[in-house]
Amino acid sequence: MVTTTNTLTSLIPDLYQAMDTVCRELTGLIPAVTMNASAARAAKDSKIRSFVAPAAASEDATPGQLPPDTGGQVIGTNYITIEASKVVPFQWSGEEQMQVAPGHGHRAIQQDQVSQAIRTLVNAVETLIFNKMYVKSSRAFGAAGTKSFNSGLGDAAGVRRILVDNGAPASDLQLVMDTFAGASLRSQVTIPNTMDAGALQLRNQGILIPLFGMAARESAAVKGIAIGTVSGTLASAVRAAGTTVLTTTADYSATLLVGDIVTFAGDTNQYVIVAKSASDITIGAPGLVAGTTSGTKAITVVATAVRSLAFHRSAFQLALRTPAVPEEGDSADDRVILTDPRTGISFEFAMYKQYRRVRYEVGLAYGGDVVKTEFVAQMIGLAG
Repeated sequence: MVTTTNTLTSLIPDLYQAMDTVCRELTGLIPAVTMNASAARAAKDSKIRSFVAPAAASEDATPGQLPPDTGGQVIGTNYITIEASKVVPFQWSGEEQMQVAPGHGHRAIQQDQVSQAIRTLVNAVETLIFNKMYVKSSRAFGAAGTKSFNSGLGDAAGVRRILVDNGAPASDLQLVMDTFAGASLRSQVTIPNTMDAGALQLRNQGILIPLFGMAARESAAVKGIAIGTVSGTLASAVRAAGTTVLTTTADYSATLLVGDIVTFAGDTNQYVIVAKSASDITIGAPGLVAGTTSGTKAITVVATAVRSLAFHRSAFQLALRTPAVPEEGDSADDRVILTDPRTGISFEFAMYKQYRRVRYEVGLAYGGDVVKTEFVAQMIGLAG
């Protein structure tokens, strides 16, 4: 599958060095989610399948001659679509190579070009994860006009409570925030600045600190989101705990945005809108924390805030492949696939020899989605 010649083989050390440089940037979401990564090829809009184990039921342990004929389960399936197949190109002519030969040489410049190409693709994947997760969350914790961790670690404790109350496993929880919240977290006197081997290992993995069992990370993709507007109320009805579809008295299909955080009169919980129509809105599972009495309930949209994300690793599936090529091959003179040791992302490097010029491409095909809304929550706060 991978063909190498002397041209790209000689570049491989530079390619790895470029990957190590870029992957130290603030891409906290990629290492925090479940990755279905492979050097195999995939076409845009193709689907990658993954399994989902169902919820399990208990039964009485009843003595008998033979064990009961129970325990059969239907294993579910998730399909992740490859939404993008991207390449980042750059090219060199013979004259350009000779013009820079007396200085650093074109090899040094190529290394930076590869670094920037990887940066573009990694940031695109990071942004994809953020954009999918904030619109498919269960609830939010915090205040839009207050800096996260302004007076302690209560924001992290609050958003963790949402996850565990929703049934998320206490292990492998993640908290990915913007750098403003990260700076506020670092300023807390309750967090020691340790330099032991364990802390060093965590920093090398991009983790600021284990925070109440959550791996706290930073990401450049975490940001504030524009919000919609409401002018009506929830329709008069008795709504049971766990309800997700709520009838409204006004048409919010144009004014309310998917991803908006809302509260309802008499309920201080902050819910995330995951769908809308002309007659109702849908909030993220597991729905209303407590039932409501009959009567219309005012709806309030939470002000614009930075949407830091707390989630269990299994909540998001990220599929990574290399771009498709014809079965017969294309005009590339050489291509090599290298897997980044830090993120697990496999990039394809291709070379096309042209007339007195060489074109290089760095390629990646990717897609992903939230598969468990209950296991995603938001920690909202003030932008820096």
